[in-house]
Formats: sequence, structure tokens, C-alpha cells
Amino acid sequence: MSRITKKILANYEGENPGVLANLYRFLETGRLKGTGKLVILPVDQGFEHGPARSFAPNPAGYDPHYHFNLALKSGCNGYAAPLGFISAGSATFAGQIPLILKVNNSDTLYNNPNPCSAITASVDDALRLGANAIGFTIYPGSSLRNTMYQQIREMSEEARAKGLPTVIWSYPRGEGLSKDGETAIDVVAYAAQIAAQLGAHIIKVKPPTAKIEQDEARKVYEAQGIKIDTLPDRIRHVVQSCFDGRRIVIFSGGAAKGTAEVLEEIKGIRDGGGFGSIIGRNSFQRPEAEAIELLKSIQDIFKGAA
Repeated sequence: MSRITKKILANYEGENPGVLANLYRFLETGRLKGTGKLVILPVDQGFEHGPARSFAPNPAGYDPHYHFNLALKSGCNGYAAPLGFISAGSATFAGQIPLILKVNNSDTLYNNPNPCSAITASVDDALRLGANAIGFTIYPGSSLRNTMYQQIREMSEEARAKGLPTVIWSYPRGEGLSKDGETAIDVVAYAAQIAAQLGAHIIKVKPPTAKIEQDEARKVYEAQGIKIDTLPDRIRHVVQSCFDGRRIVIFSGGAAKGTAEVLEEIKGIRDGGGFGSIIGRNSFQRPEAEAIELLKSIQDIFKGAA
């Protein structure tokens, strides 16, 4: 075990050996093993946004095996997907890369201003398929948020008892938030804190903007001089909001964008002390060779080599 991995695992006091062993697998896998950084490939977009929007730009992505291979060939720390995609490759790729089974999902066929994902898989599914963690989306700001908080409390309790960590996608949404407010610094930091308080071992949020959504929060940010001007400043604040860096927080790749823009954002995450990235459509929508090159470039940035 690397010194950095040992230090990170020491932050998870009270966890059982199964949870710690699975966190270890993520931290000690791939090209970033032992660095304390993670680059994970998530492919839940087919369920969330539809097959054509997700895979038509690179038709190889319709095949679930493509994504297992992409994560392996690029040296990712792990691969996350819903039940169907994991089931379609779990035997062929058994034990080759840590897996996160996404246990709740939603679709875009019904536009609900207050979303709540359905439970689409179980902890026992994760164990049966050889997954190393469960993944769960919450929507702080939704009128249905308390339902999701209660659901993840129950599922994470079961997962812990069976030795699996919990990864929480914490995405603020709801009719009380503006569209720009979903990625405002005060809202993203709050969403990260909520995920940490719910017991997440790994927290996924979007890179925050400099906007402040809540008037009451603005007063504190201004009075206390909290730095939010640059992306590294904002990343640093989100990490601080995750128990002062005692919880792993990684950042999504967001909407599709060019390579230079992706890599510039990754540098900001690195410079702010983020633990890594979970980057989906910005990688798998590219031809395989280009996707592998991009993911390796991202890993190199987190290693400090770029």
C-alpha cells in the first residue's frame, strides 16, 4: 500500500475491512495507482439521455464490452454503469477493473422539475456481479430530496454491512434553483457536504462556477472572504466542504467539449486539490484511440506530468 493510499484510508474511521479493501482497489488500480487520484469512466448516459444521444457519435459505444475495454486500455481506476451494462460484461471482465454498480437511474422522457431517480438495482446485484461499490444519484434542491436521502441511507447501510463503499452523485436540481444555480459554488459545495453527511465514501459533483445562488450564502462568502474567483479556488472550497478533504471528491466532465477545454478544466481540478475526475461522454463519444489518448492525458495531469 502506498503512503498516500494509507493516509486516505485512515480518514475513513469506523469502516469495516470490506469497505476499506474495496476503496483500496480503486486507489491502487490503473495508471494512477498509489497517487491518491482517481479517473473513473462512467457510462450511465444510455439510460439517462437515450442511446442515440449517448452512442451515435461513436457507434462502438452501443456495445457494453466497448466501455469495459476502454476503461482497461486507458488505465482508469474504475468503471461505473447501470445494471444492464455491468451485467453484459461482468463475466468476461471479472476482476480486471473495479466496478461501480449504479443502483438508481432516471430518464429524460418525462421532464420533472423535481427529479427523483428510481431504484434500478440492489446491493446483492452488486455483489453477484463482482462490483466494488454502489453508485447513487441524489438531487439536492428537488422537492423529493428527502425520499432520496432516506433511500440512500438504507442502501448504504446494507452496502456497508456487506463490505461495499457508496459513491454518491450529488447533482443539485429543483424548481427552487435557477439553471445556472445548479453549478453555483455555494450550491455545489452544499451538495458535496450533504453527500458527505449521508455517508458517501466517494462524492461526485460538477465543477462549480463563480456564481452564488443563495443570498444568505453570499453574505457569508463576502464577509469571510472565501476565494471563488478561479476554478482552483472553487475546487479547493468544495474539497474543504467534504470534511476538510477527509472524503474523496471527484468532478464530472460535464457537457461535451473540445480536448483543450477538457484538459484545461482538469488542470484547474488538479490545482485545487481535487481527487480526480469521473468523465464519461467527453471520452467514450470519441473514437477509441482518441478516447484512450484523452484519458491518459487526464491521468498525466493528475500525476503532475503535464
